[in-house]
Amino acid sequence: MTKHFRLPRTLDAKMLYMLLLSLLCALAVFAAAYGAASLALNRLYLSPDAVSARQAEYYTDFAGFVSANEVSGRDSVAVTRFNNRRDYVTVTVFSAEDLGLDPRSTAGRSARPQYSAVYGKLYPMQFADGPYYVRIEDNTSVREDNLNRIIAILLGSIAFTAVMFTYIRRLTSRIIRLSREAGAIGGGDLEAPISVEGEDELSQLAGEMDHMRDAVIERMSGERRAWEANSELITAISHDIRTPMTSLLGYLELLNESGDEERKRQFARSAYDKAVELKDLTDELFKYFLVFGRAEVQMNLERFDARLLLEQMLGEAEFDLADAGFTVQRIEFSGECAVEVDPLYLKRVLDNLVSNAKKYAEKSEPLLIVSELSEGKLSVTVSNTVASAAPRVESTKIGLRTCEKIMETMHGVFETRRDGQHFAAEFALPAYDL
Repeated sequence: MTKHFRLPRTLDAKMLYMLLLSLLCALAVFAAAYGAASLALNRLYLSPDAVSARQAEYYTDFAGFVSANEVSGRDSVAVTRFNNRRDYVTVTVFSAEDLGLDPRSTAGRSARPQYSAVYGKLYPMQFADGPYYVRIEDNTSVREDNLNRIIAILLGSIAFTAVMFTYIRRLTSRIIRLSREAGAIGGGDLEAPISVEGEDELSQLAGEMDHMRDAVIERMSGERRAWEANSELITAISHDIRTPMTSLLGYLELLNESGDEERKRQFARSAYDKAVELKDLTDELFKYFLVFGRAEVQMNLERFDARLLLEQMLGEAEFDLADAGFTVQRIEFSGECAVEVDPLYLKRVLDNLVSNAKKYAEKSEPLLIVSELSEGKLSVTVSNTVASAAPRVESTKIGLRTCEKIMETMHGVFETRRDGQHFAAEFALPAYDL
């Protein structure tokens, strides 16, 4: 499969691309402007007619200077003074002897221009001391060329600046828009969209801000749900606690006032039942705050012999289930290891699993408790068949979520699986050598 090459899309790379593009545009504008100006210069300013006209103008101007100042052909100072009057134009005076010509060739006003292989075209002119030849060197095209070059450079610079300014303005507008959107979110409008475009660092920043906005919305939704659940729980718990508490106080008052032993035993039994009911309610409250509370669970983790610990805890769970009418089968792990746990919290996990089995398991089917030591972990699985007439499972699954958080705090894992009518809950802990 052919892998297509892609240019980098970072801000540094884009800035380099724009610099190169700006430079190319500047060079293109310079070349176009300078080329057009040079073409116009050659066609207009350096055309034979234009050159002849300028030469005639310079000749007339110099002839007037010579006549007015009675300049001799040997007066180099006067010639230099005239040359200083015009930039890029130089007049040089030659005698016939200097050119190796017959002096008679310059006699009279009707003498014709001479052509020299060294000096070019020479014009005859009458000076105060006789006739001479004059060479007029016109270099004004250099001035015009320099002017054209300066204008072309200015146009190229403008093109370079325009391209870079366009890119920087677009980049700045993205930053301003992102800042405005971030300000809207900071002001509390979490539904304000974050514009994500491109693949550079600004796009990544916008994407991270959008993910952060989604995370804040999700967290606030979770906190709102937790607050609503908290309010509902407090209302329900307050009502549920008030009822058995009122009954308990009533039974205790009757127990205190009654003289009949049989009625005292009856009131004491009723009071005990209400106290158990209160304990169940407080256990549910503990589960709720363990799952939804923000504070970390404080545990006293200690290392125990895993076989002795499970023998005691699973034995109690087996006895409790058997007393409730279940047939329990236990399969113990082979080998020796230690686990690091808080026994009180681990017992809460097992109590939750036992309570869950009592509510939903089919008593006519055996309930299996299997412990296994494998790959540095000790796992315990409690599996059962779900009763067809079992009550509907609680919507929050607060008991199972409590187990999950307890095991997470003890560096373990807790998982549940359901396959049809078969349900299994498993927790695993890191195993250590004894």
